[in-house]
Amino acid sequence: MLADSDRAVASNGTSRPYANGKTHPRSSASGTANGTSKAVNGSSKVRPSDTYFGHDREEVTRILIQALSDMGYHSAAQSVSQESGFELESPMVAAFRNAVLEGNWAEAEQLLSGAVVSGDRGSENGNGLVLANGADRQMMRFWIRQQKFLELLEQRETGRALVVLRTELTPLYQDTQKLHFLSSLLMCQKTEDLKSKAEWDGAFGESRHILLSQLSKCISPSVMLPEHRLAILLHQVKANQIGGCLWHSSAASPSLYADHMCDRRQFPTENVIELDEHDDQVWQVVFSHDGTKLASCGQGKQVIIWDVPSFEPLHILKDHDDGVGNVAWSWDDSMLVTCCQDRHARLWDVNTGVCLHKLERCQEPVTSCVWAADSQTFVTGALDKTHGLIQWNTDGERIYDWNSPHRVEDLAISPDGHWLVASDGGTNIHVYNFITRELEYQMDLQVRLTSISISQNSRHLLVNHNNGIAQLIDLILREPVQSYTGFTSENFMIRSSFGGADESFVISGSEDGSINIWHKTSAQLVEKLNGHIPGCNSVSWSPTDPCLFASCGDDGKIKMCVFFLCRNCFRLQRQLGGGSPLRLFSTFIR
Repeated sequence: MLADSDRAVASNGTSRPYANGKTHPRSSASGTANGTSKAVNGSSKVRPSDTYFGHDREEVTRILIQALSDMGYHSAAQSVSQESGFELESPMVAAFRNAVLEGNWAEAEQLLSGAVVSGDRGSENGNGLVLANGADRQMMRFWIRQQKFLELLEQRETGRALVVLRTELTPLYQDTQKLHFLSSLLMCQKTEDLKSKAEWDGAFGESRHILLSQLSKCISPSVMLPEHRLAILLHQVKANQIGGCLWHSSAASPSLYADHMCDRRQFPTENVIELDEHDDQVWQVVFSHDGTKLASCGQGKQVIIWDVPSFEPLHILKDHDDGVGNVAWSWDDSMLVTCCQDRHARLWDVNTGVCLHKLERCQEPVTSCVWAADSQTFVTGALDKTHGLIQWNTDGERIYDWNSPHRVEDLAISPDGHWLVASDGGTNIHVYNFITRELEYQMDLQVRLTSISISQNSRHLLVNHNNGIAQLIDLILREPVQSYTGFTSENFMIRSSFGGADESFVISGSEDGSINIWHKTSAQLVEKLNGHIPGCNSVSWSPTDPCLFASCGDDGKIKMCVFFLCRNCFRLQRQLGGGSPLRLFSTFIR
């Protein structure tokens, strides 16, 4: 992003009236290494090739000019533009940018009206602003007028805002729900209420820059580069290299100086610790979000909170009358909800181990829980057919009941707070908009489901089937995108989850006792480890240490796995009572 002092210029670099792609007299420059050539035998300077190692020279140069401006090197950007003869934007694009950022809505619409669509005949008759193929000019006008409407409301010019709504916005857009929402903003008595309800930060916030970003996606990149294009390309390069790294185990961002590849010996496969405080089957293990604690639960009517990395019990929560099938950490890790087969959910203080509230009894066992992002409310799921999905506050009070007509066997919530997903113990998943609490869609996967979880980027849902297949579903596209096979899950709840550095892996237990790890992108089974006999029920990868994960099973044990070269360091680190084994290993090998 640009510094605040640069807000008057566009995020695409500069508002100078650059003539896009056109040349101007080049300044002389000394021949330098890495790409430039010098004339020989007194000849004039050789014109550079039209390509740069197979890439279009103009495209590369314009992207560099934009990147230099993004980083604040405006003089360097101007120098590159002058020497290369390529400029970032045409005068018309710069004028359109400035009109939006300065709130000159009439000028912005006039320039938009004179724009042509890329590839259309007669495009040479346009004003220099070129729209991308498929761009909706009417929708772009609506976005501009909506900003105009909101700014008039912010200025308390309600009468003028009403005229804009009736005569400018309504003729453009036939979505009555959207128009009714905009109408409701007229009733806001305070500017703060307007901004909160519209999720808008005002004319002098980031709203105009957000509008420009939205509009720029509809303008041909040949005349207006997408924002921060070089940064996006570099991110794609890194993501591609991480995606191709079969043993990715580094939490650090890959360097751009060399191709990325992790050493298989740094992949966690070694069982270094077994915890046996439970006196019966252990059904689930879950790390806290900060990675400093581990919670475990099972058939033995108790929940244990462990310290990490000493793995000494901090608290043993015994106030349960039956087995505990699920635990959920609040996002700030200060509280824990336990879901018990005695038909109660309980809220605990993690620091003291005290039960804060025993929630009202459900008609069927409580199976699952997820927390809202603010750690002030949480949602429980139960096998009750009428009250299986309920939201509570931290005072133990019921604040919303979905009155869902389906049971809930497992729940997942997206980190961005948008999706709430429930599996019903049958073949269906129910996907809710957690903000509006409305059911967005339902999917019948044609096979009985066990567990579900959502990725950190809030895009993908991981679903375990009882036929030994885990399926990755795109929540936006509403379709499966990958499958993982090789485990057994016919009769019991077997949990799978994302894990590892950059969530590069899918990990699952199995009824045959094994621990299965797949590369998330390729679905290749990279490890099948001996876990628990007779069955491995749950696996949890540390969210802060990619070389550490925990598993649990019917043998009543919890096992901690690290990578081979780190196992002795892990034991030493446990004795010392602190630090990441990966960091200790790095120190040791120096």
